[in-house]
Amino acid sequence: MGASSIWHWIILLVVVVLLFGSGRISSVMTDVAKGIKSFKKGMAEDDDEPAKKSDGTATIEHQASASEKAETQSTKAG
Repeated sequence: MGASSIWHWIILLVVVVLLFGSGRISSVMTDVAKGIKSFKKGMAEDDDEPAKKSDGTATIEHQASASEKAETQSTKAG
């Protein structure tokens, strides 16, 4: 009964195909697949960048917070 009925899903699928057409649905799915591939490629490129360095070692960058910067400036001034 309800949303788990197979007839419910078949009727819903028929209505969606009639509204959008099979060509439109396939083009949307193609665009979604391209977006996923692009996202994965971007994530892979981000992972590779920190590991690359001229001597083959990875670097770790540290960003100081505002309180750390203020503390450093106060110790230099004092």
